[in-house]
Amino acid sequence: MLTRNPKTKSSLQILQDSVKWHHMAHKVNSLLDAYSGLLSNESMILAVNSSFVDPLLQFESQLKIIESSFGMLVVMPSLDKVKEMGSSYEYIEDMENLYHNILNIYENILTSLVSKDLYKLQILKEMLVWMSKDSSYLQERIMVIINKVLRFTVTKVRKYISVDAPCLGLLAAELSLLCSHEDPSIVKQASLGMCHLLYIARCQNDIGTNKPTNGKSHSLQFPSSDVEFLPKEFQQDESKIAQVSKIVDAIYRQLCDNNCMKDVMLQVITLLTCTSPKKVIFQLMDYPVPADDTLIQMWKAACSQASVAPHVLKTILLILKGKPGEMEDTVTEGKRFSLDITNLMPLAACQALCTFLPLGSYRKAVAQYFPQLLTTLMFQVFYNSELKPILKDRALYAQDALRVLLNCSGLQQVDITLMKENFWDQLSEDLCYYHGVCFIAKTLSEYNFPQFPETLSYLYKLSVEGPRRSEDTVIVLIFLTELLNNFFKDPLPEEFLVLFINWINDSNPVVSRLILHRIVHMSPIINKTENVSSILIAILDAFLSKDDNVVLQALLTLRRLLNELDKVTYSLGTRIGSSYCTLMDHINGGIRSMAIRHFGQLVRDMRQYTWMVNDVVLEGLVPLILFLEDDDKRVAEACKYTLKICTSQLKWSTSRLLKDENYSFEMVVLNICNNLIISHRNYITDLTSDTLRFLWSPRTYLKRASVILIGYLAKSGGHLLLRDEIEVMLDVIERLLRDEDPMIKQLAEITYDIFKKKAHKLTSAPLKQNFQKLLKLFYIKKLKPLYNYNSPNGQIDSPTDSKDVKNDKAL
Repeated sequence: MLTRNPKTKSSLQILQDSVKWHHMAHKVNSLLDAYSGLLSNESMILAVNSSFVDPLLQFESQLKIIESSFGMLVVMPSLDKVKEMGSSYEYIEDMENLYHNILNIYENILTSLVSKDLYKLQILKEMLVWMSKDSSYLQERIMVIINKVLRFTVTKVRKYISVDAPCLGLLAAELSLLCSHEDPSIVKQASLGMCHLLYIARCQNDIGTNKPTNGKSHSLQFPSSDVEFLPKEFQQDESKIAQVSKIVDAIYRQLCDNNCMKDVMLQVITLLTCTSPKKVIFQLMDYPVPADDTLIQMWKAACSQASVAPHVLKTILLILKGKPGEMEDTVTEGKRFSLDITNLMPLAACQALCTFLPLGSYRKAVAQYFPQLLTTLMFQVFYNSELKPILKDRALYAQDALRVLLNCSGLQQVDITLMKENFWDQLSEDLCYYHGVCFIAKTLSEYNFPQFPETLSYLYKLSVEGPRRSEDTVIVLIFLTELLNNFFKDPLPEEFLVLFINWINDSNPVVSRLILHRIVHMSPIINKTENVSSILIAILDAFLSKDDNVVLQALLTLRRLLNELDKVTYSLGTRIGSSYCTLMDHINGGIRSMAIRHFGQLVRDMRQYTWMVNDVVLEGLVPLILFLEDDDKRVAEACKYTLKICTSQLKWSTSRLLKDENYSFEMVVLNICNNLIISHRNYITDLTSDTLRFLWSPRTYLKRASVILIGYLAKSGGHLLLRDEIEVMLDVIERLLRDEDPMIKQLAEITYDIFKKKAHKLTSAPLKQNFQKLLKLFYIKKLKPLYNYNSPNGQIDSPTDSKDVKNDKAL
């Protein structure tokens, strides 16, 4: 007989155990399903982890598996309920081991993923999002798993000089939300996780100080369970704290209360800025100006990493597109957090730049964005100078930031020179800021600032795209043209010439006038440009501007260019002369006189081009004659000056009659018409037509002068007129017979009689008419005085003259 092994269970016991385990399996089916499911998922993740699949696809597939595994966990019964199912200690112990094994498998999966790639810490962030959608009992246990993975990561990163974990900011944001959880155990785990994150962040991009090398735990103190990151009014409704902006504001309030977690919370700002620099910086710029010490500390925390410097500066530049004091419903980033709809964010951004720019970690980014910063800050200085009564002491922030930019960009000498010239003090007081912009550009040029190429390129890009405000355009225009004038001695590049033409045609008269003025100073390099005729044509177009200042400046600019141009460019002479003629009748006396004088200078300059200049002279002859009688002495003198040049060019003996001691309007007209009969009789018809339009003028002196001129033209060349033309003349002159001015009526009677006689001759036999015309071709009879007209010497001619002039100005 075999001896029975005492350890061998009897058949009854085996049956009992089988029934027991069967009963157990039935009750904890969900645990067994989770266990087997996690083992399967672990195998798949490890297989993908060691494959050569594209990293992005690898991550997406693993994330789906992790989410599936997470779903298995949250449907398991709680450990307390599992224990209630058992009837013996052994059963309870087995179930508890199974339960913990399931959680350990999930933890092992996460650890294996993170050990291969720190980027997969993002999975922890996704877990927190999933957890926020589920209120199961497992929340605290999930937080424990997350902290174990983070602690493993801390151990891992100690071995490296620097690490790259770009998802830390998002993970920090999720943990910050949980720091206001109603369950103290979750708050504790979230705070602990934050400390782990901060340690990892210190290792990232070499931003930390010395790392521990003795294998001991890091020196960060874990927060107590009652630490709160957010104010109590937000604790009951987590939807109110869903945005990053609310987290930033909560941290600001806690820092204001001297919270013991100061360093930790400031490093949370650093982490958040790494992940969402635009959102964080926008929020930090939306606090009252000037910034208090707490806010400045948050600024320093936000800009502590060189890796985010470009993003921070780009966001600051975006904010600086705004104008302080503007009333805005929205800003670029959406609804603003503050209740104040007056936009003071640009002021805060300028103050913040004084903190950001000098940092060594920002040196590279400042160099990269120097042109944008320089230009934008000049805009802001101008805005602030306009709003100084409203902004008061805050108006100097942009000026301070501009000085900081110069000093941290290797341009200390520029700032020193500006200080010696007392420039900064004058800039804050001087109403003419445009002069200040020009002076800055000039000083930068004197020191040959090395950023010139990229600055010029940016200004050109900005000019082509077009700034949002007209004052921005003006500043860019001044700054760009001054730099070009100082750096370019060769012909101006063609692309800038096109830019100038666009500015000349700008809808804003300030821009047009300013570029025309700047072109005067740049004439030496503009005149060397091959396609200079294009800019001359643009200036001629500016003659048609409704703004008198633009027209005057266009006249001055064109004259300056013509003074220095090679005369070959006078191929445009006829067009230029015609443009002057259109201004000779301008309502503004200053424009009339300048156009007339410049017309004479054009004729003088073109005297060698006889075949061209004679046509130009005859085109402008009628207004030059009529405006000799202008009430504005400037215009009358300009006409005398120009007529001397024109009649000399035509070799007429008129100059002596234009001298003051010999001057008589009728004698000048008589002399010119006699010369026309001799040398240019074919133009008499055109000149008659030109004179006709002045008979309608509301200005008395013009009607008098035109009645006399058209009478002499008819007397000398009436035989060249057709019947219909003479009838039109008779109709117009007949109206003047009823004019309120007695002198006009008297002069009109003489002229009307001249045309009557011309009309009568046209009724004679055709053979007789042809004989008279042929006779006039060979026999020239000089005219004699017809009107005995004496000029009123610039006095108002009639009671209606003042009214007529006013009506004329309204036309």
